[in-house]
Amino acid sequence: MAAMSVIGIDLGNESCYVAVAKAGGIETIANDYSLRSTPLCVAFSGKNRILGVAAKNQQVTNLKNTVYGLKRLLGRKFRDPHVQRELQMLPFNIIEVANGNIGIKVQYLNEEHIFSPEQCLAMLLTKLKDISIAALQTPINDCVISVPSYFTNNERKAVLDAAAIAGLNVLRLFNETTATALSYGIYKQDLPAPEEKPRNVVFVDCGHSSLQVSACAFHKGKLRMITTTADPNLGGRDFDHILADHFCKEFLSKYKIDAKSNPRAYLRLLAEVEKLKKQMSANSTSLPLNIECFMNDKDVRGEIKRSDMEVMCAPLFQRVEHTLRNCLEQSELSIDDIYAVEIVGGSSRIPAIKQLIEKIFKKVPSTTLNQDEAVSRGCALQCAMLSPAVRVRDFSVTDVQAFPVSVYWEASGEGDMGGNVEIFPAKHAVPFSKLLTFYRNEPFAVKACYSSNVPYPDKHIGTWIIKDVRPNAEGKAQKVKVKVRLNLHGIMSISSASMYEAKNSPESDVADEQQNQNANGQNDASAEQQQKNGPGGETPDGDTAMDAAASQPEEGDKEKKKKNVLKSVELPIESLTYGFSQVELNQYTEQECKMIAADRQEKERADARNALEEYVYELRGKLSSDGELSEFVAENDRVGLVQQLDHMENWLYEEGEECNRQVYSDKLQELKSKGEPIQNRRIEAELRPLVFEDFGKSLQLCQKTLDLIRNKDPKYAHLTDEDVKKVEQSYAASYQWLEQARSKHVNLEVPPPITVAQIRQEKANFEGTVNPILNKQPPKAKSPPKDDKDAKDKETKEQQQQNQPNSQAESEQQQNQSQENMDWA
Repeated sequence: MAAMSVIGIDLGNESCYVAVAKAGGIETIANDYSLRSTPLCVAFSGKNRILGVAAKNQQVTNLKNTVYGLKRLLGRKFRDPHVQRELQMLPFNIIEVANGNIGIKVQYLNEEHIFSPEQCLAMLLTKLKDISIAALQTPINDCVISVPSYFTNNERKAVLDAAAIAGLNVLRLFNETTATALSYGIYKQDLPAPEEKPRNVVFVDCGHSSLQVSACAFHKGKLRMITTTADPNLGGRDFDHILADHFCKEFLSKYKIDAKSNPRAYLRLLAEVEKLKKQMSANSTSLPLNIECFMNDKDVRGEIKRSDMEVMCAPLFQRVEHTLRNCLEQSELSIDDIYAVEIVGGSSRIPAIKQLIEKIFKKVPSTTLNQDEAVSRGCALQCAMLSPAVRVRDFSVTDVQAFPVSVYWEASGEGDMGGNVEIFPAKHAVPFSKLLTFYRNEPFAVKACYSSNVPYPDKHIGTWIIKDVRPNAEGKAQKVKVKVRLNLHGIMSISSASMYEAKNSPESDVADEQQNQNANGQNDASAEQQQKNGPGGETPDGDTAMDAAASQPEEGDKEKKKKNVLKSVELPIESLTYGFSQVELNQYTEQECKMIAADRQEKERADARNALEEYVYELRGKLSSDGELSEFVAENDRVGLVQQLDHMENWLYEEGEECNRQVYSDKLQELKSKGEPIQNRRIEAELRPLVFEDFGKSLQLCQKTLDLIRNKDPKYAHLTDEDVKKVEQSYAASYQWLEQARSKHVNLEVPPPITVAQIRQEKANFEGTVNPILNKQPPKAKSPPKDDKDAKDKETKEQQQQNQPNSQAESEQQQNQSQENMDWA
């Protein structure tokens, strides 16, 4: 099986970054334009979809069919005030579709199509997946995708739906603030030990269209988010719009042109003021703005200073200050408790924002992290930690829930009152599970909603209907435990419900009555929840299912009646929440696969057309009167072929504009059948002298060797007369063939009488005959006669026998001496 790669995706408002965890560390992946940043841009044409950098490049010319700003539309309804604000800035067509959802209307394949924001995001995620596979040369198995910390349940589900359509397995939706903190903390070797005071760091992330400020506590090997504050509608683009509006007014009075009336002109202006804003961060002098042919063929000029921009944008800076102060207040940290303030995100580079940070936190903002890539790097690290495909240093991450969540339940038919409880307060640890206990005899519903203001018009999260609840044999209510879960993605859900059927002995009826009385008037769920708000009831999410202590009445009952048998029955749950159904997801995934196939087919068609066009230009250039192929073709043929190429070029731009791939391939083969023989004649003409010379050298070497043989050179004395004769004959035949071949007249306009391949073959045949003979090794020297060897062996043997008695006598003497020594001892 091929090795798998795990990636982290920073899903920005304007652009995306993809990072990969490798053995050597974290690496940012470059896209097909060798850029590390890929615009969150999807465009549609009559032939295909255009994604990423290419989509952004053609935005001005294809305004109505280029979709961007998707992240701010995800999981929202058309009539959402936030969406209505966004629509004023987006030039493409957004309509209301079924259930009040958003539809993006575009022209694609010369037809009108309506896509959801989630589908469009899935297209971009498909592109990021392809970029990663191309760069890493391995399949992409798992990923972690960043989301803003202020995203609600619905927005988070929308991102997961988009990833599912793109065929990505998301291990976690990771808050951007937490990803930044992880990429900061994991490489710090000097973090305090667990028992010491934590190192508190504040992170300020001001991006294209949102501001997030978070406080984080670090210990060795772990981080804990303390709090996060945000202004979801404050980012770099807001500064751009203020600057653009300033220049619009200036151009209206100066040139009598209204840039706002022309979406293309306004888009160009936004791009120019963004560049100007970046220059202002490094330069406080007056800076010029020049745009040629801006509108009505007019060139426009203007200039601005940083100080002027700061006055214009003062309300935005006040909002930045408010968000920074909120974070400091909510973190409950003193200025002295804060170790550093780290800045990330493109707009954090604005000097006035840096000054505000210094004013509030009394610290110079630090830029330890890569401001653009910190989030994607943190996501890649988290993905490596969660994926079994990669091994990485352990680093514990405890995130927090940005908004408090409450659950509500309805009254039962038996007179039990409805109730509610704030099950996950703000800043509650994530992931986490809690159990609620109910006593019910029929199906019932549990609702969840945010219990404070959220940047979303609807606080409702979802309704879960607990089904198949029934009374016990005596017709009484039964105990139902409901598990409420805040998962790794930060999505709240009811993950399971179990009914506990009691098989009691007759004497326990009194206790059952007591329990039901307790349930009347006040539902036991709230009582048990209050009990669980202590440490014993809260249960961090882990591998095993958590269970809280049973309610007080049941514990007492257990002590009195040992014979009770509880049987747990898993209950089905109907979930009424935002997001696509599995049927819709399957349908959209299939549609995405068809579009991928159509894109691939169009790419192959375009490649075939380009190959034909390229061959037409290349061959025609070489066939021109002074071209490199002109002398290798008869004049009439040359003129005819050039005319055919001209005709082919005209055909390509007229009726041949939209043919299928096979038509282009066939026409290319037809042209090559005429062009390649000419090209081959040129190659033959260039190579023939070299190959002749090569063969001549081989013959010359053979001639020299034959001279040495005739002069009785001892090196060749072992060759027989037959061998020498064979070499001489082969040499004479090849020499004659070469001379004849050289003397043949060659007309460059027709195929040569003898090809380079034939010359090479003749040389190979000659060397195949001659070389084995001339390189033959002389026979080895003969060994001495066998009789002499036997006589020598006999003499050696006799000599050994003569020496043997002396050796024996010496051995006996040593033995006697040794015996004497022993006696003496």
